[in-house]
Amino acid sequence: MSNPAVAPAISPLLARSSLIDDPGPLLALLPPSDALAWVHGTDGLVGWGRAAELTTAGPQRFEEASAWWRELCFHAVVRDDVDVPGSGLLAFGTFTFTDDAPGSTLVVPEVVIGRRDGVVWVTVIGHGISSAPDLTASTPTDPVGTTFADGPVDSVTWQGLVAEAVRRIESGGLDKVVLARDLVASLDEPLDVRAPLTRLAADYPSCWTFHVDGFFGSTPEMLVRLERGLVTSRVLAGTIRRTGDDTHDLALAGSLARSSKDLEEHEYAVRSVADALAPHCTSMNVPETPFVLHLPNVMHLASDVTGVIRDDASALSLAASLHPSAAVGGTPTIEAVGLIAELELLDRGRYAGPVGWIGASGDGEWGIGLRAAQVEGDGSIVRLFAGCGIVADSVPADELAESNAKLIPVRDALTPH
Repeated sequence: MSNPAVAPAISPLLARSSLIDDPGPLLALLPPSDALAWVHGTDGLVGWGRAAELTTAGPQRFEEASAWWRELCFHAVVRDDVDVPGSGLLAFGTFTFTDDAPGSTLVVPEVVIGRRDGVVWVTVIGHGISSAPDLTASTPTDPVGTTFADGPVDSVTWQGLVAEAVRRIESGGLDKVVLARDLVASLDEPLDVRAPLTRLAADYPSCWTFHVDGFFGSTPEMLVRLERGLVTSRVLAGTIRRTGDDTHDLALAGSLARSSKDLEEHEYAVRSVADALAPHCTSMNVPETPFVLHLPNVMHLASDVTGVIRDDASALSLAASLHPSAAVGGTPTIEAVGLIAELELLDRGRYAGPVGWIGASGDGEWGIGLRAAQVEGDGSIVRLFAGCGIVADSVPADELAESNAKLIPVRDALTPH
C-alpha cells in the first residue's frame, strides 16, 4: 500500500476563470520554472506555480489520485465565467508506466491560460483571492552542447531482445509485446524545457505537446478524452518511416494500410481499448478499418474509438482502465507486461504512461506519454524513449530503424540550432 508523498491542502482552494484578450502563442507565456503544458495546434492549456500537488506510487496510484482530486474539488470554491473544457479548477498530471515506479503526480497550478476555438481565458487558483497575472512573452534559452549516447542497453543488445521477444511469441502465450529503448542526451547547461516544447509544438502541431514535472514530449496518441459525456480514444499501432519524398511516402502509406503484420498489431490495440471502455459506455463506435495518420517523421495506422459515458467515471479513471493498452504494453496484457519486465532492462518511468489534465467536472484529456523524454538531475541530462510493437514476424533491424525514427522529434528538439 502506497502513501501519498504530498497531503491535500487543509484550506480549500479558490479558483476563478475569466475571459481575456488573446495573448499570442501559449508556450511563449511560460516562465522558466514550474511550467506546465498541454498544447494542440494553437489551442490548449499552459500553467505555472503549484497551488496543490499529490505524488503517489503503487498499484493504487490512479485510485489515490482520483480520490484526492474528488476531495479537493468538493471543498474548492470555483467561479467559472468561461464554462468551456479546461476552464475552472484544473490539475495537470503524469503517471508511471509500471505500478512500482515512483513519480506519479497531479499538480494544480496557480495560473492557467487556456485557448479553445478562439476563446481565451485565465484561471487563478490559490488559498486566497489573487489578481490575474501580467502576461508577457519570453524567449527560452536554446539547448547548449547536446550530445547523444545509447542508454544502458545499446542498439545491438536491443535487437537481440527483440529477437528473443519474437521467439517467445512464436512459442505461444502472447501475440504482441512492446519493447522500448532509451537514448541519453547530455547538455553543457541545464535544459530550459520551454525551448524543446516550442520546437515540438511548431514541428508537430497535430500532436499534443506536454510538460509536467520534467516529463515532456509531443504525443500523437490520445489515450482518452472525456468531454460532456462523449468518450474518445485515438489508437495508434503499426508504423512506417517517412522518406521525405511525397510520392514514395504515398506508396509507403498504401503498403502500411495493406501490411498484414501492421494490421494485426493494430487490431490488438483497438480491441484492448474497446474492451476497456465498453463497461463505461452505453454505446460505442469502433471503426472496422484504420486510417493512415501522416506525421513529419513517421506514418501510423490510426483508429478513433468513441462512446457515450454510462456511469460517473472521470477522464482519469477511464485512463486507469485503459492503461496499459496493447499499443504500449502488448497482448494479452498481463503476459506482455511480465515479458517487458523480464526482457526490456529499462526503467520506463513515466514513458508510455498517461499524461494530461483533469477538470473539476471529471472531464479531461489524457494522452500516452510517447515521443517523450524525462529531464533528470540538475537538468543537464535528458532521457529520450521510443518503443516498438513486436509481433511474430517482426525483424529486429527494422524495429531498431523504427525506434530511431520515433526518437527524431525530441532528438531534433534538443539539438542546438
